[in-house]
Amino acid sequence: MRGFTLVLLGTVAGIGFMATAPKAEAQVSVDIGVAPDCPYGYYDVAPYACAPAGYYGPEWFTGDVFIGAGPWFHGASEFQGHVNNRLHPEHGYKGPVPQRGEKAEPAKRVDSAHFKGNEVRDGRGHAVKGKR
Repeated sequence: MRGFTLVLLGTVAGIGFMATAPKAEAQVSVDIGVAPDCPYGYYDVAPYACAPAGYYGPEWFTGDVFIGAGPWFHGASEFQGHVNNRLHPEHGYKGPVPQRGEKAEPAKRVDSAHFKGNEVRDGRGHAVKGKR
């Protein structure tokens, strides 16, 4: 009888502790802010500087609007688009780049006939292997 009473008291105490234990919320919120306002798109790696005209191929634009790259990418999940990675600072490019907020120059619009891409990317900063 004494054993039954101890088990019963232990059970009641356990239920009491479980009822008062705080619940852990596993919710993470990351605020990346708004996408950079760059006339020809922005690089897909931090610090997300503006990319020069000719870095992104025409498939990266809807009309004159850049569809995004990196955390702001808003194209199809299976999207693949050409880039000219010779115009990326990680590949030694030190030429001119537009400033945030500048407007695109119509003469610098890239079309498929004049684009010189050498790599295919998925919009999230990943090169797609086997496609050029």
